[in-house]
Amino acid sequence: MSRDLCRLAMTVLHPGFDGTSAPDWLRRALGEGLGGVVLFARNVVNPRLVRELRAEHPGTVIAIDEEGGTVTRLEVMAGSSFPGNRALGVVDDVALTEQVGRQIGRMLADLDITLDYAPSADVNANPANPVIGVRSFGPEPDLVARHTVAYVRGVQGAGVAACAKHFPGHGDTVTDSHLALPTVHASREVLAERDLPPFRAAIDAGVRSIMSGHLLVPALDPSMPATLSRTVLTELLRGELGFDGMLVTDAIEMRAVAAMFGPGEIAVRAIAAGVDAICVGLTTEDGLRELRDALVDAVRDGRLPEERLAEAAARVSALSGWYDGQSRARAEAHDDLDEGVGLRAARRALTTSGAAGLDRAPLVVEINTRLNQAVDPATQTGVTAALAALLPNTGSVRLGPDGELPVFDERPVVLVVHDAARHPWVRDTVAKALAVRPDAIIVDTGVPAPPPGATHVATHGISRVSALAAAEWLVA
Repeated sequence: MSRDLCRLAMTVLHPGFDGTSAPDWLRRALGEGLGGVVLFARNVVNPRLVRELRAEHPGTVIAIDEEGGTVTRLEVMAGSSFPGNRALGVVDDVALTEQVGRQIGRMLADLDITLDYAPSADVNANPANPVIGVRSFGPEPDLVARHTVAYVRGVQGAGVAACAKHFPGHGDTVTDSHLALPTVHASREVLAERDLPPFRAAIDAGVRSIMSGHLLVPALDPSMPATLSRTVLTELLRGELGFDGMLVTDAIEMRAVAAMFGPGEIAVRAIAAGVDAICVGLTTEDGLRELRDALVDAVRDGRLPEERLAEAAARVSALSGWYDGQSRARAEAHDDLDEGVGLRAARRALTTSGAAGLDRAPLVVEINTRLNQAVDPATQTGVTAALAALLPNTGSVRLGPDGELPVFDERPVVLVVHDAARHPWVRDTVAKALAVRPDAIIVDTGVPAPPPGATHVATHGISRVSALAAAEWLVA
């Protein structure tokens, strides 16, 4: 096996791993030129771990999903210090969004992390969307575009690369690509007017990376999902939109593509389509070697031009080089700590009706607080804990679709719901509770339904600060 060809193949592979320290096989792979590593909450990310990785390959691209709001890897156990995209879109203050992005970038810069897989530049055009929702800045392309730019400027101004995702737009889907292949049923004209503007804006703002979505968009390519489509990635993203940064896949073990091909075939097809980096959420030594060998064999068999693989590896190296050149920006961001910006944003994002004024410990009924596959299951949703900190002896009950309402006593009742607009069973459960307790207070942490007449507060996102802002309002 050609050493140069093998190194090119290793450069475009960006795996995740299990454990809180770098396993031996990963250290060896880094020494062989592994181009990137993806970190997750399970890795308990800390400076020691990042130093372990950089000791083997100083230039490796270390990436993480740190969107703020529901998707956090660094603050899973407490909940994010930042309210998430939809809340920022509701406030619609681009200076505030940029400062939030800067503080997230600062947090990553202090850990020596190269790349943030954020922001979501998806326009959440379909209220039934099961996986984007509050991860989007909102349902309007102009709104999403201006806040995408602000977020990118914030993160990259702190010396960390940002990544606009999920190209060409995951907002108008009713399927979670972690579970199956979503289809975007929109014409080229609608895509151009609705889904593409935030990506155009991000490119114009100098975003260093874009992530492809595992989406079938028949108006662009009726046979292959975007991640595997040369039409979508090379002709549209590279050609028409002019993006020349590092293009990374969403995790290739997601069922949207994994149900179609094996990992090696996905990697070969993605690189051939125009991708530069293959994100693998979790792999092993054998799995990594399988991917490397598939790319090398495809070059030798003539299925993948070596020039394309070399171009992809060069873009990975270029991103690493950009990061190396941003040390001054990271140092300046380190001195620009603004610990309160997340809570300020969360408070401004609240939309309320009625009056709360809780003066004693309530019973909190959590309805549908399990989120989606993009969210780490350990992520704290927080409203109950935030209320309990202010009102000791706060009680709680959690209900799923088949759950029965508890027997209410004299305590105040707070119904915490998520995405009531998307789930009829959630709205039905709320209606049943209000029939018994019309004085119940509703807190919606997702894309809210119209207030059903009761006291209502919408946080527009799940985070530690969003929960705290809601609790403060409830007891004011």
